[in-house]
Amino acid sequence: MKKPQWITVATGAALVILLYFFGRIVPDKKSSTETKPADQAVLSIDTILYHAKERLSPDQAQRITALEHSVVRGDVKDQQLKVYHQLAHFWSDTAKVFEPYAWYEAESARLENSEKSLTFAAHLFLDNLRNEENPMLKRWKALQAKDLFERSLKINPSNDSSAVGLGACYIFGNIADNPMEGILKVRSVAEKDSTNVFAQSVLGYGSLISGQYDRAIIRFQTVNRLQPENLEAIMVLADLYERKADKPSAISWYSKAVPLIKNPALKGEVEKRIEELKK
Repeated sequence: MKKPQWITVATGAALVILLYFFGRIVPDKKSSTETKPADQAVLSIDTILYHAKERLSPDQAQRITALEHSVVRGDVKDQQLKVYHQLAHFWSDTAKVFEPYAWYEAESARLENSEKSLTFAAHLFLDNLRNEENPMLKRWKALQAKDLFERSLKINPSNDSSAVGLGACYIFGNIADNPMEGILKVRSVAEKDSTNVFAQSVLGYGSLISGQYDRAIIRFQTVNRLQPENLEAIMVLADLYERKADKPSAISWYSKAVPLIKNPALKGEVEKRIEELKK
């Protein structure tokens, strides 16, 4: 099974270290248990695009308007797909705004309706929503990913990665009244295949978010056994042991992370953390 991007070492290094050193991985009790009325509102893509366009120069705004009008005029699937890709590339490469970029990738995937394109777009949203601090945007991204994973699973119901991704939408996106809905989806995959790293990782984060650190440790230790050089799992374990006030174990896991970190600045931060724990 191909591992989704956000659990690979390449992306895990910068993501996890930043998350853990700046305290964004686990919401505080208030934010994770209270649901404000505004959180239940769903943003519209019109609102998102409106605010995204406020960042554009007049020339860029004119260009994007022309592209949008060409979508409306296009009544041929191939023509619409081409324009969606052009819009996605504009927002990604020129404007550098994630939400409209991912939206047009998603629209293209829905129109094409292939498993590959749907899962690609779904993982774009899932990867990004984990760091989203705005509750309404987080919910919107989770709902987009959920829809795309569900479409993909209609094409290939046996795709375990998409099943885990769907469950992760519930866990990270707070889109269900009962968080166990997402946990159960992922657990069914892990029970079928205990070597599924994606499932083990998502279940580990589910335990971490709910404050069940011992269970999270077991999950991430499993990931570490399956992928000894998975930097994300090592960093999570180091952080979990630090949260449990087990300094020797935290130091041990941070030390294992150091040789795997390629970024000198990030490596320096981890080494500094180790020295602080030794005091």
